[in-house]
Amino acid sequence: MADTVDCDIRQSLDRISSRMRRDYSESLRELNLYVGQDNLLSRLWSGDGITQMQLCEHLKCEPPTVTNMVKSLEQNQFIYRKRDEHDARIMRIFLTDKGKALEEPVAVKWKRQQEKLLDSILPEERLLLRRLLKQMESNLL
Repeated sequence: MADTVDCDIRQSLDRISSRMRRDYSESLRELNLYVGQDNLLSRLWSGDGITQMQLCEHLKCEPPTVTNMVKSLEQNQFIYRKRDEHDARIMRIFLTDKGKALEEPVAVKWKRQQEKLLDSILPEERLLLRRLLKQMESNLL
């Protein structure tokens, strides 16, 4: 019995994750963004002028992944790179006005996704769910 329940939990998490990613990906495409780019932009919205290495650390991504995201966002004129004033070897990444303007639309999409996911779940159930998910996440670390 426990094996069946455990298997059901894992399968449900897999389906939820897959469906959320697919729905969110479609939603972001309306803004000419891909999943992951929103997280990169989010970091820049909290303070731009950082290096690609800092973005790698924040996003927990490999440098080539971040390089590809930066190139794509730069081509779409959401960000630009500029050499550091004190060390010409360092490139810093900044938001353009077009990139800054994405903050609210992305926040709306995040909120809609969250509301859809948590619809009909009571506040006390959300607290328990959060605790359980944090424990599951901790188990994987």
